[in-house]
Amino acid sequence: MAVCLPPLALYVHLPWCVQKCPYCDFNSHGLREGALPETAYTEALLADLRWEAEALQTGRPLVSVFFGGGTPSLFSADRIGAVLEAADRTWGLAEDCEITLEANPGTADAAHFAGYRAAGVNRLSLGVQSFDDAQLQRLGRIHDGAAARRAFALARQAGFDNINLDLMFALPEQSIAAAATDLEAAIALGPEHLSYYHLTLEPNTAFAAAPPPLPDEDTAADMLDAGGHLLQAAGYGGYETSAWARPGRRCRHNRVYWSFGDYIGIGAGAHGKYSARSGDGGLSIERRVRWRHPRHYLSAAGGAEVLQSCQAITPQARPFEFAMNALRLHDGFDWDTLAAHAGLRREDLAGVLETAQERGLLSVDETGVRPTALGRAHLNTLLQLFLEPA
Repeated sequence: MAVCLPPLALYVHLPWCVQKCPYCDFNSHGLREGALPETAYTEALLADLRWEAEALQTGRPLVSVFFGGGTPSLFSADRIGAVLEAADRTWGLAEDCEITLEANPGTADAAHFAGYRAAGVNRLSLGVQSFDDAQLQRLGRIHDGAAARRAFALARQAGFDNINLDLMFALPEQSIAAAATDLEAAIALGPEHLSYYHLTLEPNTAFAAAPPPLPDEDTAADMLDAGGHLLQAAGYGGYETSAWARPGRRCRHNRVYWSFGDYIGIGAGAHGKYSARSGDGGLSIERRVRWRHPRHYLSAAGGAEVLQSCQAITPQARPFEFAMNALRLHDGFDWDTLAAHAGLRREDLAGVLETAQERGLLSVDETGVRPTALGRAHLNTLLQLFLEPA
C-alpha cells in the first residue's frame, strides 16, 4: 500500500520555570541558585537539531513549531530566534508555519513579547489557569488575575493576533458558579483559542502527595457542560477534548499530534514520532525520546546518545495508537489520513469499527470516522475496543 507521509512539526522543550507548581507532572525544574543556563542549553538545542536533521532525512517542511516547558518565556527572544533560524535552515519552515511559544503571565513584559514576535513567533499561549487570586495561590502560580490581564494586553500591543489562554476548572473547593466566572473572565479578553481543562491529580506531584479538596466528578461534569455553553455562545467551537477556537484558529501544532502526524522533539525529555516509506511502499513509524534530566541532555546533545529510547510502532500497535489520538478530535479522521498517518486501511479496522458503531460510540461512513457525543463522553471505553483482539 503506497502512502503519502503526514505533515511534520517541531517541538522544543525548555524545562525551567520560576517554581514548580504542585499539580504539574511535566518535565520542568524550578530555578534555584545560579543563572538560567540559557546559552549552553541553546547551543545544545542547535546541536540536537543538526544531528536530528542528519539522522532523519526528509523533504517535508515544518508546518508548526511549538516552544513548551517549563516556562519558555524565561528565554530571551534572541535565543528563541536562533532556534527558529536553525530550524528553517535544516528543515525549512512552511510559508504559513504556525510558531507557538508558551509564556507565564508572571514573567511577562512588553519587550519580551515584542522580541518574540520579531523573532518569528506568531502564536502565544498564556498559562493563566485562573483569574481568581486565591486559587492562583493554591495552584502555586506566580501571577495574579491582574497580571494575567496585563500580560494579555501586552501581547496584543506586541502584535500577536493569535493567542491561546490555558484555563483549568474543578479547582480546589471551586463551585460551578466560580468556574463560570473564571471562564467568563477569559472570554471577555477575546483570545482566539482557549484550552479549558480539568485539574487532575497526577502521580509524583505535590497535590498527589497531599490532595486538596476537589469537586466531585458530577460537579466537574456540570462545570464542563456549563463551560461549553458559555464558549459556544461566545463564538468558540470545540474541536478536541479540551480545545476551543474561533473559526480558523484551531491549533495546527496540536492537530498534528491528535491526527497522528509526525513531530521532531528536541530538548530535555522531548518526545518525537517519525514516519518513513518502507521498501514495500508501506510505512515505518518510530517514537524517539530524549533523556529527561537537563544535565544529561546537555552532555549528550549532538549525537545518538541524546536518545533515551527509540522504538518502532508495529502495525499491530497502530490501531490503538492512532485511535488514542485521532478520536480526541470531534471531527475524527478520514480514510486518507488513516493511510498516510498510520499506514492502515479501512479493512484493518473493520471489526472494531463495526462494534463501536453498534454501541453508538462511532459514526462511520464513506468519508471517515467520527466519535458520537456518547463516544466523546466515554472515550476510554471507546479506546478500549481498539486494544481488544480482532
